[in-house]
Amino acid sequence: MLKGRTAVITGASRGIGAAIARKFAALGADIAIIDYGNPDVAEATRKSIEELGVKAKAYLCDVTNGEKCKETVKSILDEFGVIDILVNNAGITRDNLLVMMEESDFDAVIDTNLKGCFNMIKACGRTFIKKKYGKIINISSISGLIGLPGQANYSASKAGVIGLTKAVAKELSGKNVCCNAIAPGFIQTDMTKDLDTEAYLASIPMKKLGTPEDVANVAAFLASDMSDYITGEVIRVDGGIAM
Repeated sequence: MLKGRTAVITGASRGIGAAIARKFAALGADIAIIDYGNPDVAEATRKSIEELGVKAKAYLCDVTNGEKCKETVKSILDEFGVIDILVNNAGITRDNLLVMMEESDFDAVIDTNLKGCFNMIKACGRTFIKKKYGKIINISSISGLIGLPGQANYSASKAGVIGLTKAVAKELSGKNVCCNAIAPGFIQTDMTKDLDTEAYLASIPMKKLGTPEDVANVAAFLASDMSDYITGEVIRVDGGIAM
């Protein structure tokens, strides 16, 4: 389904990003892993992807830095020759009540989760426009749809990702570039392992947490030709919590 495609995935060393990378590789895509601060984990993920019979390479890049993103994308193009799919998954949390939140924690979350998407889309945008083809998938969150207490920074960043997705979709749709977002709910990852999941299960209609693979399946659909007439959309993967 993705054979012959090259996908760039940020935050791909573990969790949702790694699940998306493995899913795309299983469907035939070559994978450029972008991560920052986890080189050993990224290398292990790269090896597991290569075992699926595709090309994979890991790149160290701070997505908050526009110049670094531009340099990394150039390196990927030099190595792979083309970029067909961009998944903006890199994200962090710095949770606290708003009145107690440090300004630096607000800025850090906005810079990584929102500005990081902007930087990577800008870095890949000309390639997509020139080729007249591209699939951009931004990982948002239900926190950006309904807001969650203690996550003013995270909710703002993920709501911003949705707005960015819709704006980019309108700008690039005439160039055959689709831009969509996925809004996961409570997914079993390192980011949610310390949460009181029992308290959240009561608010989830399906009464269970999601898995990274649940998100990866939707990403695979949006990356494939089956979604060619879908753009500017936000698809929830949340067990019904935000409906």
